[in-house]
Amino acid sequence: MSALEIADIIGVICFALSGFLIAVHYKLDILGVFISSFLTALGGGMIRDVLADKTPYVFTNNLPVVLVVATVLIALLFKLHKIDDLEGKTAFIISDAVGLVSFSITGSIVAIQNEFNFLGVLILAFLTAVGGGTIRDILINRVPSILVSEFYATVALIIATIIFTLELFELRNLFTMMVVFIFGVILRLLAYYKKWHLPTLSKE
Repeated sequence: MSALEIADIIGVICFALSGFLIAVHYKLDILGVFISSFLTALGGGMIRDVLADKTPYVFTNNLPVVLVVATVLIALLFKLHKIDDLEGKTAFIISDAVGLVSFSITGSIVAIQNEFNFLGVLILAFLTAVGGGTIRDILINRVPSILVSEFYATVALIIATIIFTLELFELRNLFTMMVVFIFGVILRLLAYYKKWHLPTLSKE
């Protein structure tokens, strides 16, 4: 199994859980829960594939849909929807961080495989990582995470830059991808718990 396939599977599972937890937090009905999970888990990948001039992976392979459904059912089985303040719990924070980094990696790899330049790699990694969550947030009338969350989309851009650099020096392999993955998750968690923010513009 390639690094792209592994990262894609991890990303789908983690973002499906993230979408589930967000839906529960906003008290959506069961259909809303599934829609939120599907959009979060598969939306970014569909945007990635369309921009890379490919038929979306979810339309040609049953695995992503099975993973999303299984994740939601398991979350219901373990009654995660009965836990208060899910959005602030460790389960949500970690699943969102892992999904963000995994999809940043898949977006970068697909861009490189399609011979995109540096800007193309950055944009595809960014859209893959945050596209699904942004569509979900707009649908439920929530300010998208990329606009308010601590050092969120920036992580995707950093991951893309690292992977592009590794490709330039022919160092991109499964081991280096694992190192980048661990680094990205740690960076996102540090940013969340230490409340790192990019500078904001102010009149003062």
